[in-house]
Amino acid sequence: MAIDSIRQMTVEEYFAFDEASEYKNEYIDGEVYPMTGGTAYHAEIMYNVGFALGLRLRDGNFHFYTSAMRNSVSPTRYLYPDFSIVRGEPELDEGAINLFNPTLVAEVTSPATAARDRGFKREQYQSIPSLQVYLVIDQFKAQVEVDSRQDDRWQTQEYAGLDAIVPLPALDCDLPLAEIYSGIEF
Repeated sequence: MAIDSIRQMTVEEYFAFDEASEYKNEYIDGEVYPMTGGTAYHAEIMYNVGFALGLRLRDGNFHFYTSAMRNSVSPTRYLYPDFSIVRGEPELDEGAINLFNPTLVAEVTSPATAARDRGFKREQYQSIPSLQVYLVIDQFKAQVEVDSRQDDRWQTQEYAGLDAIVPLPALDCDLPLAEIYSGIEF
């Protein structure tokens, strides 16, 4: 499915529409964008990352959310990252549907979303005051782009190859690419 806006609506209309929809929809300043479906590799990578980070973070004050959790970028912008992690207490709306304070968000790229993940979504996520890390995980090669907040600037570092290890100081842990891509054959 192409990522095209489908119609204009208010935030309140979007919330009702998204909750009733069979698929997830993102919202940017009145425009609704349907989310694309994933592949087996996409799902496997998400599982691998969730499992690996879950083991590392289980004894700390962290909350891990799957792609079912909508993140608020601003009062008129809502996105669904592939996963989000909050260090400390999560700030949620009354229905626990919208997350306002992610520490880390990640996207697993697909052919339909790679440019959006590396461009528009990167800019949107980096505008969230609480965000410390944005991961872009490539689905078709062992490569992870890590954007880390350093004071008021963002620095991007790329890690490639199954021997690489992604440092995540915001979470007090590291994440080996071998674990991200476990079971994936390129």
